[in-house]
Amino acid sequence: MFLGTYEPRLDEKGRLILPAKYRDELSGGLVLTRGQERCIYAFPMREFERLHEQLRTAPVSSKGSRDYLRLFLSGATDEVPDKQGRVTIPVGLRQYAGLQRDVAVIGAGSRVEIWDAAAWHVYVTEQEGAYSETAEEVIPGIL
Repeated sequence: MFLGTYEPRLDEKGRLILPAKYRDELSGGLVLTRGQERCIYAFPMREFERLHEQLRTAPVSSKGSRDYLRLFLSGATDEVPDKQGRVTIPVGLRQYAGLQRDVAVIGAGSRVEIWDAAAWHVYVTEQEGAYSETAEEVIPGIL
């Protein structure tokens, strides 16, 4: 499970050093793809394969499903971290997420999210009030 927030920097080649706590789970390979809110999702290969099996059941007759799958899968790339725990984030994904040098890498349970650091701070600031004031079930049966 991926937890926590880290703020590494991209190097001049667009490589990201994965947080040490994430390296074992991602060492066998990962898939980077477009995420919501203009971040990048990074899934361990097994988790992406499981997710893909679920996505395959989406009806081809649904325009919304087709549109989502096209963007989600066309932006995907599989990567294997090097010996230093670095992965290269392709230019297209860096542009999509507005990544420059400073990034925020957050654990989101079954996936990692990679954000532009400034965009992450804005997102957190905007969401903290609603989060702390939530008085009803947000996730039914759990909270």
